[in-house]
Amino acid sequence: MTVGALGVALGVYGAVLALTRQDPVQLVEVAVWLGAGVALHDGVIAGVAIVLAVLARRVLPRPWLAPATLALVVWGSVSVMAIPVLGRFGARPDNATLLDRPYLVSWSLLTLATVAAVGVAGAVRARRTGG
Repeated sequence: MTVGALGVALGVYGAVLALTRQDPVQLVEVAVWLGAGVALHDGVIAGVAIVLAVLARRVLPRPWLAPATLALVVWGSVSVMAIPVLGRFGARPDNATLLDRPYLVSWSLLTLATVAAVGVAGAVRARRTGG
């Protein structure tokens, strides 16, 4: 109860700060981006994940299904949210400090870590179940 109340209070505080300190155009852009993210996730990523999970059921042994499906959902969601930085949208030649990180390398490392986690989790589950 206390944690929930604290979360609501912090959310209200954040909303007040956003509404009083941001340009209205920026608020609209954020709302559009968040709405598009939800629509893309629910309309595309979730559907693709379900189709791939059904197909994976025919190919992967049972112990590997849950880790692979979970990894696909997490990796897909993170990848969609990374589109702006991977595409360098918003980069400006007059400000070299914008988008100045190796985002593609970081995303690739996340992808490798996700694949490794599926490998470990699938192997552990297979060993436990004998399959």
